[in-house]
Amino acid sequence: MADTNKPLLIKRYASRRLYNTETSDYVTLEDIAIFIREGREVQIVDLKSGDDLTRQYLLQIIAEHESRGESVLPVDVLTDLVRSYTSQAASVVPQFLQASFDMLREGQSKAMENMGKANPMATMPGFEAMRAQQEAFFKAMTGGMMAGGKASDSDDDKEEGDLSEIKNELAALQEKLSKLSK
Repeated sequence: MADTNKPLLIKRYASRRLYNTETSDYVTLEDIAIFIREGREVQIVDLKSGDDLTRQYLLQIIAEHESRGESVLPVDVLTDLVRSYTSQAASVVPQFLQASFDMLREGQSKAMENMGKANPMATMPGFEAMRAQQEAFFKAMTGGMMAGGKASDSDDDKEEGDLSEIKNELAALQEKLSKLSK
């Protein structure tokens, strides 16, 4: 079993092919993006020179997603990033971005944690369905980033069961509402 605490080592061969050292097979940029979404850290190194190419490949993954219309970074932000490379701001930008993403992750974790704590709203009909929808929304928005691990088939089955449960609860609530309106 692979040690998921250590970065996944990917070696780039002279042919520019990427080799996963854990599974002993070749991978694509999309495979690497999936590893990262699943919470794995990756390190990509050039086999011959030993140079760390991780940053270069991560930027390439982002560029490919952006070019397919999966825009996350507004044009103004991209423009400011380009400007920061040619200004005094270059020394501040990386720390600012890191702090911003840390705060985002922390805020999402706290929101998820607070949803699970006992509160007066928890006794309201349909609260559990709403909480499950919010969890699914946060998971979708973060691409599983908060889970910190790989989603398994049993997680998928659980999500399908949760969705079914949400639908049943919604149907029951709609039935109650229709009876009240009569």
